[in-house]
Amino acid sequence: MSTFGDTSVIFDLDGTLVDSEPNYFAAQRGLLAEHGIDYTWADNERFVGISTQETLAVWQDQYGIDVPVAELLPELDRRYLELARADTHVFPEMRKFVERLHGAGVPMAVASGSSRAAIEAILSGTGLDALLTTVVSADEVAHGKPAPDVFLAAAALLGADPADCVVLEDAAPGATAAHAAGMRCIAIPYVTAHADAPAFASAGLLLRGGQAEFTAQAAWDHLAALTRP
Repeated sequence: MSTFGDTSVIFDLDGTLVDSEPNYFAAQRGLLAEHGIDYTWADNERFVGISTQETLAVWQDQYGIDVPVAELLPELDRRYLELARADTHVFPEMRKFVERLHGAGVPMAVASGSSRAAIEAILSGTGLDALLTTVVSADEVAHGKPAPDVFLAAAALLGADPADCVVLEDAAPGATAAHAAGMRCIAIPYVTAHADAPAFASAGLLLRGGQAEFTAQAAWDHLAALTRP
């Protein structure tokens, strides 16, 4: 048994473990430019935490793109992976937290709305793959966040009861998914202006300042308080 008993920790990837949003934005902006669309960072913020497939579906309707999602997705992935492999930044305190949990024998997983190829490329490129070996992507579930599918699938792979899982999330749809899965949540809003979103109100720990406020010690202390007899 680990330091925290039956507790398992499930990490969102993009915006939580790694700062991949700038790469996603660049890839999305380049793809949409080919369809005559000027995509801004403010536009991008509306899709933080939404699965790639669902984002593309919204774009089809919003921008009148008649190319099927099945064709758009591999092109977006290609653009993103090229950028991600070149440079993806791990949030330093998140790396510390993962390393500390690993050392304490706490079961961990990554549950993300990104494709498996993108997740594996990032984990491998950052060295996190040695610590985070259980992965669930949007490719493997029927519904993306805010549905609970990816988190429930991760819990199943870990052999954990959802009630014993703590999710780390940066986006409101992910926090909603964690709540729907019956899991506790540590919320670290990537877009700090979204800290008042109703979905974050149910988080056991809400770090309103986002990654600038997150520390491995604060997250560790929160887990300790949850599991204290």
